[in-house]
Amino acid sequence: MVDEHVANDAFKNRCTNAALTLRSCGGYFIERITLDRSNEDNKDKALDVWLREGPWKPDVVVSLSNLYSVRPWEPALGASPIFGISLIHLPKIPLPWPAEAVGRLDRSEDLPELVWLRISGPVEVDAVASIVTVYQAQSDDEASELR
Repeated sequence: MVDEHVANDAFKNRCTNAALTLRSCGGYFIERITLDRSNEDNKDKALDVWLREGPWKPDVVVSLSNLYSVRPWEPALGASPIFGISLIHLPKIPLPWPAEAVGRLDRSEDLPELVWLRISGPVEVDAVASIVTVYQAQSDDEASELR
């Protein structure tokens, strides 16, 4: 299933907003990664990456589903620092992809808008999907105060 977006640029805007949230994750660590492999078809797989810096910053979860590509990573012991993180919107044909994304997938008229997540560090994450959600929790410090 591919989400049908009613508003123009809805998916592009979702990707941009997610990328802006992730931009604040410099200095974070990958706390945990899960890849749901319940089905052999990549499009039924989901990838979740939990990011954490400490109690003074909000935890962030990046969730990708309807995966088109997932490059394997080497599991690390314990938390793994993030050296770089990016989330890039990949538009449908006829709009071009960024140069570094060309050749990642065979493009066709049937390929929907996609999002490309890349995380560099001791643990590398590289995934392309058609659905992205970024969850940002309150920091422990913020959550400890009653409002």
